[in-house]
Amino acid sequence: MTASHQTAHDLIAVLGESAPTDPALLGGKGARLDEMIRAGLPVPPAFCLTTALFERFLDEIGLDEKALSEEPEAIRARILTAQIPVEIRAAIVEAYAALGRPRVAVRSSASREDSTAQSFAGQHDTVLDICGDQAVLNAVRTCSASLWSDRAASYRDTDDAGSIAVVIQQMVQAEAAGVLFTRDPITGRTDRFVVDACWGLGEGLVSGRVSADSFTVDPAGARVVEQSIRYKVTKTVSVAPGVVDLIKVPEELRGVACLSYEQLTGLAGLAMRVREQYGTEQDIEWAVQDGALYLLQARPITVESAPAVRRSPYLDTQPDDVQQGTLWSRMDIGEIFTGVMTPLGISFAQYYQYNVHSDCVQATGVRDTGDIAVQMGYFQGYVYLNVSYTSYLLSQSLGTKDEERITARFAGEDVDLATYRNPFGSYPTGVPTAKSTALWARATAVELWDMRKRADRMVHARVREFDRARSLDLTALDRRTLHAEMQHRLKFLHDMHVGYMPYFINAFTFYGVLEMMCGTWLGAAGEHLQNRLKTDMSNLRTVASAREVWELAQLARKRPRVLQIIASGEAGDVAERLRADTVGRVFWKTHMEPFLRENGARAQQEMELTNPRWIDDMAYVVKMIRRYAEDGFIFDKAVESAPDASDAEAGKAVQRLPFVKRRALKTVISLYEKCSSLREIARMSMITSVWLVREVVYEVGSRLVDAGVLRSIDEVAFLDFTDIQRYLAGEVDPREIFNRPSIDRARRTFQNYARLPAPPLSFVGEWDLTQAVRSVPGGTRLEGLATSPGTAIGRARVVEDLAWQADEFQAGEILVTQHTDSSWTPLFAIAGGIVTDIGSMLSHSAIVSREFRLPSVVNTKHATAVIKTGDLIMVDGDRGVVEVVEG
Repeated sequence: MTASHQTAHDLIAVLGESAPTDPALLGGKGARLDEMIRAGLPVPPAFCLTTALFERFLDEIGLDEKALSEEPEAIRARILTAQIPVEIRAAIVEAYAALGRPRVAVRSSASREDSTAQSFAGQHDTVLDICGDQAVLNAVRTCSASLWSDRAASYRDTDDAGSIAVVIQQMVQAEAAGVLFTRDPITGRTDRFVVDACWGLGEGLVSGRVSADSFTVDPAGARVVEQSIRYKVTKTVSVAPGVVDLIKVPEELRGVACLSYEQLTGLAGLAMRVREQYGTEQDIEWAVQDGALYLLQARPITVESAPAVRRSPYLDTQPDDVQQGTLWSRMDIGEIFTGVMTPLGISFAQYYQYNVHSDCVQATGVRDTGDIAVQMGYFQGYVYLNVSYTSYLLSQSLGTKDEERITARFAGEDVDLATYRNPFGSYPTGVPTAKSTALWARATAVELWDMRKRADRMVHARVREFDRARSLDLTALDRRTLHAEMQHRLKFLHDMHVGYMPYFINAFTFYGVLEMMCGTWLGAAGEHLQNRLKTDMSNLRTVASAREVWELAQLARKRPRVLQIIASGEAGDVAERLRADTVGRVFWKTHMEPFLRENGARAQQEMELTNPRWIDDMAYVVKMIRRYAEDGFIFDKAVESAPDASDAEAGKAVQRLPFVKRRALKTVISLYEKCSSLREIARMSMITSVWLVREVVYEVGSRLVDAGVLRSIDEVAFLDFTDIQRYLAGEVDPREIFNRPSIDRARRTFQNYARLPAPPLSFVGEWDLTQAVRSVPGGTRLEGLATSPGTAIGRARVVEDLAWQADEFQAGEILVTQHTDSSWTPLFAIAGGIVTDIGSMLSHSAIVSREFRLPSVVNTKHATAVIKTGDLIMVDGDRGVVEVVEG
C-alpha cells in the first residue's frame, strides 16, 4: 500500500513492535531507538510520527514544492500556526492514548540525523516533560517546524532541508543522567569507557550548566578504573511542562557519586552491546529512574581521531632544555586567571597576552619585555604563568633582580627548587643591565610620586565609562557601530590593566621585603611575623564593598516594605520586584544604583567572560543583604576585632629592634599598605573594563541566538574571542565564522577538562595527565600555607558556587573552597575561618583574612575533596594545618 493510500494511523510506528519500519521513515533518532528496543535494550517505550506522515501534513496545510522554496522563517511560521488536520490529529491522540498518556518527551528525528558523518545532536527541537493531548500536538508542531530553524540550516551543508519524523517517548524522570563514550575523548583508548554523570536531567550536563562526576570503566573486567566525584550544587529538572531549569541538589547528595558501582558496570555492559550492534564507537545518553538504567539515545562518535594529548602549557614546541626545564605556575596569577576557564575565557586570555600583557610588564619599569608568545601558557583549561621566563625578564630590574624570590613565590611544594635551574639562564650583565636599571629607577621614582594621582584618574575613568555604558542601548547598534564600541572598550581595558600592574608588582615587592626583614632581623621570632604586624588596610576597596552591602541591609531594615521584598521569594527576582514596587523603586534608585555603580562589575574569576557580574545577577548580593539584616550583626565588629597576645608580642619584637631598623621596617609597612590599598582601587577599574567587554560579547551572543547560530545564550562559552572580533569587523555571514562543528568541539573539550583531575598549581617541564593520580591524601590532616594567624574550630561549609550557596552559609562556619576573589569578601564578615585549595601569601583570601582577623590556611590542594560540609574542623593559621576533628 502506498503512502497516499495509507491512513494517518498507518503512518505512525510503535517503536520496536511488529515488522521493522523502513529506517528512512523514522529519521535518524527514531530508527536508532527502534533498533535498540528490538535488541532488548532498556529504552523507554515510544512511538514515531514518520516522515511520510510529516509530508502528508505539509501537503494538507498547503506547503507544496513551490511553498517550500520560501524563506525558512516563513515556512516555520506556517507550520507553527497551522491547524493539524483532523485525521492526523486523531491518529496522534490515539497513539498517545495507547502509550498510556504518560508524561512524555517529544523529540525531532530528522532524516540526516545521527549519521556517521554528522550527528545533528541538538539542532532540532525537543520538548520535555509534557502531558495531555493538546500539549503533545503543540510539541509535534514545534519539532516539525524546527527542520527550518536557523540553527539547523546553519549546520547542514545543503539547501535541501530533507524530511523529519517526531518521536514521542515516555519521559524518564531522571534521578541521575549523563553520557557514556565508548572511546576515551582524551586518550582515544577504546578499552576504556568514559562516563559523565550528574544529578537530575542530562540537559544540564550537555549545556555545561552543572558539575558532573566522571568515571573511567574497564568494560572487559567490569571494574571502575578511575573516578572523580565532584561537589554538585545544582541539577537540571523539569520545573513546568516543557520547561527545565536549575535547582539546588540536597546537601546530603552533593558530594555523593551519582552512580553506584553496580550501575556503572551495568551501564558499561549495555554500552558494549550497543557498540557490538553498530560496529562503531558510540556516544550514549542514559538516565536512572527508581534505580533502573535506561538508554535514551546512541549515536556514532563522528570525530574519529582523538586530539593529541598535550603535556606542556607551551602551544609551540620549544628546545628540549626549555620544554623540560620551564617552571609553570597558576598560583593566583594576576588574581584573575585562577580556575578552569571556558573556551571563550581561554581565547580572551590569549587576547590579553598578545595585546595587553607586554605593556603591563613595561609599566612596572621593565625595559626589555622579551618574547610575549612564551610568557603565558595554556593547559587543560587553565592559564599558566611562565615563571622561568618571567623571573628572567624581571631580573633586569633592581627591585626584582633576585630570581629566587619570584621563583619561590610561585613554586608549590611539589617543585624541588634545590634542583631547579632556569633554562633561560641569567639576564645579560653589563650595558643591558645598566640600561634596564636606569629605566627601572626612573619608572619607580615616577610611580611613587604619581601612584595616588593615577589611582584617582583610574577611578574617574571607571565611573565615566560605567555611566556611558549604562546609557547605551547595544541592541540598537548596527554591526559596524557595535564593532567601534568594542574597540573603544578594548582600549579602555588595555589602559586599566596597564595602570593596575605597577600596584600589583609593588605590593608583591614590598611584602617580600617585609618578609625578608622580619626573617633576617628577628630570626625564629620573625617567622610569619609580617602577618601579625599591625597594618591599616581597613579601607581596602574589597572590604569597603562588603561594608556597603551591610549598609544596604541596615537601610532596608528601616523600610519594612523594602525588607519584605528583599527577604521574600527567589533572590534572583528581587531586583525586578523592587523596581516594580513604588517604595522599592525609590530604594533602588536612591541606594541600589549607587551601590552597583561602585561594585556592580564584581564577579568570581573576573577574566572569565561567562561569569555574570553583580549588576547582571544580584542573587548573591541579595542573599548577603538578607544575612546582614539579621539582628545583632555589626560589620565593623567583624573587622575591628581586639588584638590578641600574639599581636602584642609582634609589636614588642619590633620595638626591640635598633632605631634605624625599626624605622626602616615601619617605612616598608607603610609602603606595602599604600600599594595594597591603591591596588584595590585600581583593580576595580580593571575589572570594570572586563565587564564592559563582556557586555558587547553577550550582545553578539544574543544576535547569534536570534540568527539560529547558537542554540542558547549559554553557548557563548564555546565561542572564540577572535571569531567574535571577526564577526564585528566585517559583513561575513556568522554561519561562516561560528560553525556548529567547532562549537561542539569546544563544548566537548571543556567537558573533558571538567572530568579530568586538575593539573598541579605549579610544575617543571611537562605533566602527563594520562598518568595523573586522582586520589587525594588519606587521613584528616592537610597542610598548606599559614596566611593569617590564629586558631579556629568550627563546622565546615564547602562552597563551590558562591551565588547558589551564599544563603546556606551560617555565621561562624569555616569557609572551605577552591579559591576566592574580591566578590567573596562579604562572606568573610560572617566566617569563622578560611581554607582554600589554591592560594599564596598575597592571594585575596590571605589578605582579606588578615583584615578580618580570620585564621586562614591556603594552598591545601585537596581541602574541598577531603573535607565535607558539616565536618568539625580545626584551622591553625600559625602552622598552616587543617584537621578534621569530627566527621
